[in-house]
Amino acid sequence: MHNRMMITGAGSGLGRELALRWAREGWRLALADVNEAGLRETLELVRGAGGDGFVQRCDVRDYSQLTALAQACEEKFGGIDIIVNNAGVAAGGFFAELSLEDWDWQIAVNLMGVVKGCKAFLPLLERSQGRIVNIASMAALMQGPGMSNYNVAKAGVLALSESLLVELRQVGVAVHVVCPSFFQTNLLDSFRGPDPAMKAQVGRLLEGSPISAADIAEYVHARIAAGEFMILPHEAGREAWQLKCRAPEKLYDEMAGMAAKMRAKGRPGG
Repeated sequence: MHNRMMITGAGSGLGRELALRWAREGWRLALADVNEAGLRETLELVRGAGGDGFVQRCDVRDYSQLTALAQACEEKFGGIDIIVNNAGVAAGGFFAELSLEDWDWQIAVNLMGVVKGCKAFLPLLERSQGRIVNIASMAALMQGPGMSNYNVAKAGVLALSESLLVELRQVGVAVHVVCPSFFQTNLLDSFRGPDPAMKAQVGRLLEGSPISAADIAEYVHARIAAGEFMILPHEAGREAWQLKCRAPEKLYDEMAGMAAKMRAKGRPGG
């Protein structure tokens, strides 16, 4: 193992915490994000934690920027061992109110950004027999109300990860998908949606989480080491997923109830 890792969305939140978790073991990190100030801060923290590496501005919507990042990993590290496709943006709004532009943006970043990351780095990963770690969301499994475009993008990341798991086993590339529930993060800074009440609702869900991004990074590190494919860091998320597998209708009823409450809150004077 050469201990070389690439992380998108590394300028803050979970991306930064994942970088720090592997930095503590002396890994070399290629840190990518659109937020350059955040990236520089992450690199300083990584060096303080015992790792090293470089930063590169990268918009995951642009395949040429991802291939340039792969090339930089080749030049600076001589290859790559793990890639973490973590860059993502939040979104919300009831289906009737979401514009097609809202859909395009969500799919472009949260789904195609992951597809392009996998595609750009696959030749390097095949050579090193490395790992792909895709960060999806519990939304990939649970599809809560008022965020259909986010749900679809994240479910796509899960389906992609499952497809790659079975296709890449023959070439020795391992695949993992992480489905965190909402956690304390600045994901809401990127929130796009037609309804400010919806943003507040999602914000309450985010703040209500007792588990930090650092806790999630720790859990992910342990589960990757254990070879687990689908990594669900939140206990409540694991329970909800088990319930859905056993009794999906119960879950749909509960979600429909949530949707009705959200609509009522969204109404003027409601």
